[in-house]
Amino acid sequence: MAFRTVYSDPLSRSIFKKFVVMLCSLLTSMYLLHCLTDRCSSMPTPVKASSQVVGFFASELQDLMSLRRKRLLKKWTTESKVRLSYESADDTKRISEDSLFDDTDRGQVLYEPGPQVDSDSENRELSRDIQLSLDDIVSSKRLSHRFTVKTGSTGKLSPLGEGRKELPQALIIGVKKGGTRAILEFLRVHPDIRAVGAEPHFFDRNYENGLEWYRELMPKTLEGQITMEKTPSYFVTREAPARISAMSRDTKLIVVVRDPITRAISDYTQTLSKNPKIPTFESLTFKNRTTGLIDTSWSAIQIGIYAKHLDNWLEYFPMGQILFVSGEHLISDPARELGSVQDFLGLKRIITDKHFYFNQTKGFSCLKKAEGSSKPHCLGKTKGRTHPNIHPEVVQRLRDFYRPFNMKFYQMTGRMFGWDD
Repeated sequence: MAFRTVYSDPLSRSIFKKFVVMLCSLLTSMYLLHCLTDRCSSMPTPVKASSQVVGFFASELQDLMSLRRKRLLKKWTTESKVRLSYESADDTKRISEDSLFDDTDRGQVLYEPGPQVDSDSENRELSRDIQLSLDDIVSSKRLSHRFTVKTGSTGKLSPLGEGRKELPQALIIGVKKGGTRAILEFLRVHPDIRAVGAEPHFFDRNYENGLEWYRELMPKTLEGQITMEKTPSYFVTREAPARISAMSRDTKLIVVVRDPITRAISDYTQTLSKNPKIPTFESLTFKNRTTGLIDTSWSAIQIGIYAKHLDNWLEYFPMGQILFVSGEHLISDPARELGSVQDFLGLKRIITDKHFYFNQTKGFSCLKKAEGSSKPHCLGKTKGRTHPNIHPEVVQRLRDFYRPFNMKFYQMTGRMFGWDD
């Protein structure tokens, strides 16, 4: 009876309504704070209230969430509670090696793990709020690659996935003594290229081992990275084009070519260093020295007939999937050739002239700063050997022999390499 009397009074009724609204506001606020501290897993059933109450809490909740997110993100960035692990052009960390141009794989990219967050509850809060703002962070260019949050007890950030081994999307298929080792090592400076150091020789010597065996030789890559390998003998192996096409018809092919005569002499010089008792270059070049008939069965000569080998490749791949790199320009102007290669592979031009310097002693360009090292690196001792003196008459005979093949090669590739000037 007393309740009815009080409630019938207009002033009392107004005070009672305000009290109910405030009580509902307090209870709802406490529940929302409870949820934000990650102590509940689902939102409650909506409470029916007046439009005034709903509008009030909608704006207050938005402000509260915005303030909390800013506070947590600020704490994350200033106190380094969570470490980012990602690859970019400036921050890639790789394993260094003693020799830049050896034939061993460098292994995988190593990332320094982040420290543990103070507590599991704070870890969950940071992970959740950071995940909500990933798009903002990426769009502000703090990171060059997308990343994800690991919500385990360590509270570390890492690239999406841990990478996996893929079959190569691009191959350096030739030619021997053309500069394939140099271009491979130059390309490995690019953060979006992962390559095998040693030559797998899969499509010429080890094809019977199968594609899975081949895949296991490859380094792990992240999404957006290109897997590569180089085996110069592929270009002159008759079965290689069909086998590579069977693996993937979209494979991009890179061929480093060089003046066939200089290439043949370099090839001979390498063999001579391993076996000093071999015959002279001149005696191996000719079937009959008197008639001047060139011995095309000698591999050093046969490799340089580029047009013949290219015909075989064009049966399986369009010219648009094959890039020819000048071995001469790779020595004199590597940045120019590397720019074309990066365009061909659909990559950003990260490798530029700032990465190179010309080594007067070696006679070719070297890297100012190799992977994982702060010191300049050049090709190893096996590169840049002094060639034996070849009689000018022999060189001229070879020049006459190669000229028609070179002219056909220029027409096929649409590029004048200038070997007959």
